[in-house]
Amino acid sequence: MSHWTILCDFDGTVSVEDITDSLLERFGRPGWQAIEQAWKRGEIGSRECMERQIALLDASREELDAHLDGMAIDRAFPAFAAAAREAGMPLAVVSDGLDYAIRRILGAYDLGDLPIVANRLEAVGARSWKLQFPYGSADCRSGNCKCSCAGRAHAERQRVLLIGDGASDFCVAGEADLVFAKHRLIEHCRSAGIPYVPITSFADAVDLLPTLIAGELAAHGSEVPLAASLQAA
Repeated sequence: MSHWTILCDFDGTVSVEDITDSLLERFGRPGWQAIEQAWKRGEIGSRECMERQIALLDASREELDAHLDGMAIDRAFPAFAAAAREAGMPLAVVSDGLDYAIRRILGAYDLGDLPIVANRLEAVGARSWKLQFPYGSADCRSGNCKCSCAGRAHAERQRVLLIGDGASDFCVAGEADLVFAKHRLIEHCRSAGIPYVPITSFADAVDLLPTLIAGELAAHGSEVPLAASLQAA
């Protein structure tokens, strides 16, 4: 394999805060918190959790749009996306969140052309919504099976760089060739022995791209420099 493709989480990675949680806190009818706790206890998967929670949203499209228009992203993400494009590295936003929200937020930053792989938010009334899962998998409890995205990239002989921050990225991190990790994903990669580099923002990721492309980036969680590990892959 000779080329990189980038799979990038959205909520808490590109966006400053979790967009779905923000919408539920603002527009969710009673009961969404109990569903969240059931997911945290492992009683249900994220697909069932999200499906049930989104059914509790009470908001018009106009209210939804106004809320989304107040959501911010990492200030350096546009520069990172531009640098990846310049380097010829395909970049896709791969999220277990809401495609409509991601598309609207990125559009405000002139990034609406980025491929988005996420759960499909659909209106079912003036103030009611539902989720569809076009990227789900029968053997995966997530709404969006990120591992399938990594598998498709590998099938096209692409190395996979994952950029993520939390639980929705734990499984796919094990399928990636390298992870740029934030927050909870750092500890997961460390404990699982997954090659990763910790970042605090996309400013770090922009700085790391040249050494990644040159094959000289040493990854935490592995004693082998990235260049050597890639040659062995």
